Amino acid sequence: MLSSTAAVLVIGNEILSGRTQDVNINTIAKKLAAAGIKLSEARVVPDIEDRIITAVNELRASYTYVFTTGGIGPTHDDITAACIAKAFNIRLVEHPEAVARLTAYYTPANLNPARLGMALIPEGAGLIDNPVSAAPGFTLGNVYIMAGVPNIMAAMLDNVVATLQHGPAILAVTVNSTVPESILAADLATIAERYPDLDIGSYPSFRMGQIGLALVARGTDRAMLEQAADALAAMIRRHGGEPTVSFAD
Repeated sequence: MLSSTAAVLVIGNEILSGRTQDVNINTIAKKLAAAGIKLSEARVVPDIEDRIITAVNELRASYTYVFTTGGIGPTHDDITAACIAKAFNIRLVEHPEAVARLTAYYTPANLNPARLGMALIPEGAGLIDNPVSAAPGFTLGNVYIMAGVPNIMAAMLDNVVATLQHGPAILAVTVNSTVPESILAADLATIAERYPDLDIGSYPSFRMGQIGLALVARGTDRAMLEQAADALAAMIRRHGGEPTVSFAD
């Protein structure tokens, strides 16, 4: 059984407006699965103080780990650090090590007030290294605050995941066919009941006039996944289909 769960909080008006497409949830989910940590919830909130504070407090009380992305840059709408401080009821202070990293990256002549503002960190928080552009993320309690820019977030995430308590990797097996899911629904429910320790989902598609269906089972026990895959494939054959099975380790 999994011992650790996680939530992602994506912060930013640009995501909700459709201007920017989020890819960070996908990156985080895959990295956590490999570490045996189940991503159980993802939320997107605007750059509004009370909405961010409420979401942070709800999520950190419900999950082992919380990861936020976005809102830690140098502009007026980057309010995540201040919101985290308020969520924890602590002060926002200038972090000496963050100042040192920014000074080394920008040089003192180019470290303007906006850039220096990225060194304002909730008191007592630890820094998350940013090997791409120096401005650090930070961690407080079970909350990990990271950049929204995907390549910077991914670099921060690598450093974060290395510090977390890992469990057995979450594996996945996919059984594909062209049998409509409505035909398989009753049998699929029976198989799902047979394997309560697995997450089994049905994902239909329609491409170039062809119905497709991916049945995906996820869990940490490979032998159990193989048994479930056999059962799913046999179900498809009973309904006249020809399944293909693939594992993603």
